[in-house]
Amino acid sequence: MKIYLDACVYNRPFDDQKRPRIVIEALEFLLLLTKAEVGEIKLVSSFALEYENENNPYVDRREIIADIMKSATEHVVCTDGVMNRAREIEKSGIMGLDAIHIACAEEARADCFITCDDVLFKKAGKINDRLKVKVISLLRFVNEEVFEL
Repeated sequence: MKIYLDACVYNRPFDDQKRPRIVIEALEFLLLLTKAEVGEIKLVSSFALEYENENNPYVDRREIIADIMKSATEHVVCTDGVMNRAREIEKSGIMGLDAIHIACAEEARADCFITCDDVLFKKAGKINDRLKVKVISLLRFVNEEVFEL
């Protein structure tokens, strides 16, 4: 299975761990990294993930996430096709980098685009028939897919 993780997933271990959901999602992210390490899943990275990470104001987080993204087996580069598809997705109400991330996941033919962003997840759910990748929350993905691997 090939997955594209939204930038918010990579950042989950650095979020405020006082809320139970954040703790669970941080652990689920670590579980996905373990699954990737042993080859049970394949991670996709992209120019958009690199861009977002490079703009992270916390140097230590930025470096750790950059190292983690190196474990991806595939990297999507910026092309006219990806950017045109992102503009199409934007017309459906998903804006900016979120649209580019989804376009990158589609370009890589990822099985799933995984996010912790509830707003993005809800917006994508409204247009899932127009997307070429399954957009799923981290919680749901681990519950429905990982335990099936």
